[in-house]
Amino acid sequence: MNDLAIRIEHVSKQYRLGAIGGGTLKGDIQSFIARRKGKEDPNSKIGSAEAYHKNEKFLALDDVSFDVKKGEIVGIIGHNGAGKSTLLKLLSRVTAPTEGRICINGRIASMLEVGTGFHPELTGRENVYMNGAILGMSKAEIDRKFDAIVRFAEMEKFIDTPVKRYSSGMYVKLAFAVAAHLDSEIMVMDEVLAVGDMKFQEKCLGKMSDVSNQEGRTVLYVSHNMSTIKKLCERCIVLDHGKVIFDGDVAEAINIYLQNAEVEKTTFRSFEGVKHKDYYLRQVKMLSCELLNTEDCIYKIGEPIRCRLQCRAEQDISDLRLRVEVLNKSDVINGIAFSEELPAMRKGEEKSILFELNTSLLMNGNYTAQFILFRANKMGVTETIDMIRGAFAFDIYSPLNRENIEWFPQYGGATRFEDIRLL
Repeated sequence: MNDLAIRIEHVSKQYRLGAIGGGTLKGDIQSFIARRKGKEDPNSKIGSAEAYHKNEKFLALDDVSFDVKKGEIVGIIGHNGAGKSTLLKLLSRVTAPTEGRICINGRIASMLEVGTGFHPELTGRENVYMNGAILGMSKAEIDRKFDAIVRFAEMEKFIDTPVKRYSSGMYVKLAFAVAAHLDSEIMVMDEVLAVGDMKFQEKCLGKMSDVSNQEGRTVLYVSHNMSTIKKLCERCIVLDHGKVIFDGDVAEAINIYLQNAEVEKTTFRSFEGVKHKDYYLRQVKMLSCELLNTEDCIYKIGEPIRCRLQCRAEQDISDLRLRVEVLNKSDVINGIAFSEELPAMRKGEEKSILFELNTSLLMNGNYTAQFILFRANKMGVTETIDMIRGAFAFDIYSPLNRENIEWFPQYGGATRFEDIRLL
């Protein structure tokens, strides 16, 4: 295994669904006696219909095998629930496989959740030392690299500020900087670039490429952003329902992923059960969306999309805004639209947000939209409250005519600007 960084052999991970225990010994005994007598559980909610039994098993990973060579940058993609994060947790030894064997040749730096190990009351400086120690760095090593970490994170002015005052973007910058400067042979990254701004994302991609090409380190990178997978990875693994369905060329892997990850075209979608990352604050939760002016999710060129977004506040909140990102068939963002400030919400309040999305610049094609609720301070620093990928899918269609007959989106792009005005 001298030329291999990672070897995974027939690995499976099984979980037991449902709640474990009733919270009290008395409740557990009552539930046990009721089950033995074939009676209704006295601790279950009235009118509730459980979707599964407590003892039902779920295979998060099912007989997964692959090797990763030293110095490779490997992307891991798949729909929500495909097993990507479970795989990385196994590699990082957060949990153990139910079956199979994992062999790792070298020290691992893991970023599975942004800011893991950060304490909100401590300053950025103190958290760098604490987080570095958690990742396996000695104090002397942190001392030697401290200035480079802070410079990379662009946090010179705020390093002695308690991190509870940081935005989610500042969190991810500092957390990534610590992990990137660890002298590890293997870096494991789970969607860590989803929060930082575009400039910092490019900086992180460059750093990850450098540690592989110049320092010979191995990188495993999980992302839903296909453009970053294309830029960074030289090989890609596609997971589907816990199984490896493809391992090889990046472009081919992305095509397979896009075919399997198509958003169902429906005028109403509930967001219940959608998996969220821990770094989304979720002070407000998006519950569902409904398209109001279509029956088949097809719009003519120039026809606006009218939508109702249902939300519930988990705590009092103001200064909230909505961002809608429109992605083309290749899962690349075509454009972004922002709302004005939304009305303040009280804890427990549900509110419908009615809005209209202008599609006049979009040409014929298939699209998806994703929603981001966020707040922004006066300096323009944003923090993500909640995010829904693939909120809805829609088509733009128009019969061929003299004005658009020569337009081919695969060559000219999906956005058509207004006609050139001669001066």
